[in-house]
Amino acid sequence: MSFAPERCSVVPVPLRWSDMDAYGHVNNVQFLRLLEDARILAFAEWFGRARSVVGEGIIVARHEIEYRAPLVFRIEPIEVAMWVTRLTGASYDIGYEVRDGGVGSTAYALAETTLVGYDFEAERPRRLDPVDRDSLSTFLGPAVPFRHNSAKRAERSSS
Repeated sequence: MSFAPERCSVVPVPLRWSDMDAYGHVNNVQFLRLLEDARILAFAEWFGRARSVVGEGIIVARHEIEYRAPLVFRIEPIEVAMWVTRLTGASYDIGYEVRDGGVGSTAYALAETTLVGYDFEAERPRRLDPVDRDSLSTFLGPAVPFRHNSAKRAERSSS
């Protein structure tokens, strides 16, 4: 079962031998690196290769990860599907599905990252460039279906 929307970026990300922990699966902390690697590659598609959105000023404000299945090391890369789940004047959230190759394959993790436009000289958040907002809006999709969100919705509807 795939959780990613049809309109998303899908990036292959190789695993490293050093990603494994003593239990023989990819360590939970390494998932953040996998997400970062995928995000940087997707940004080339979303914003073009001629510039670096990261270098222009963007910071990570939040990560949330829900682990769904153990990921063991293999030579073949995993896939990370990414889409924008929320877009505001100065920030946006990116949803992720870490999976085997192909839609409907094993989902190892669902995640979301909040990124904020940042002016490093002024040391404060900045508004997103309108061209970047337009680019991001083409990848706008649904919220990440975290299990805790489903539980909260069920709890509210039963009250």
